[in-house]
Amino acid sequence: MEKFTTAFSRSDRERLLNQRSRVIWLSGLSGSGKTTIACKIGLELNKLGYITRLLDAENIRSGINNDLGYSDDERLENIRRVSEISRLFLDCGIICINSFITPTEKIRNLARNIIGRENMIEIFVNAPIEVCEKRDVKGLYRQARDGKIKDFTGIDSPFEPPADPDIEIRTDKLSIAESVERCLDYIFPVISRKHH
Repeated sequence: MEKFTTAFSRSDRERLLNQRSRVIWLSGLSGSGKTTIACKIGLELNKLGYITRLLDAENIRSGINNDLGYSDDERLENIRRVSEISRLFLDCGIICINSFITPTEKIRNLARNIIGRENMIEIFVNAPIEVCEKRDVKGLYRQARDGKIKDFTGIDSPFEPPADPDIEIRTDKLSIAESVERCLDYIFPVISRKHH
């Protein structure tokens, strides 16, 4: 009996979808604006016919990672699983847009090693913690300062700013529209397959 093999490669799928797959990874403090920007990047790409998938804490921690808390080891495992899922989307030719705090260089390195640095666009969504606290509609920072939430990034758990992101967006200085435009200016040449 003939052995089953799949001859349909990532490049075949990219040709079929007429795009180059990448993982667009937005990191930053809670309240920095990363999920808002990630959603708008996805919408703009969808309007232009690109196939995307957004992954964030809401859809990941409510399902596949609902067994994980926020200890250092659990944060690492959260990002390890997200990275493995992202790699599957990448192999399908899909542009995966990830919005996660991703607080330390160790955790970001884990993601890079699984996905492949050449397959990632790293966006650091940067805003001072005072600005993030003012935007905090859920009151998470207040609860963390009151000791009701433990291991909250920026309060009692560290955030190490990325040393060398592809893009840094200062959302305390740029509007959401300007932030999205700056991201898309970088992303388009990487994902476009207009030569096909």
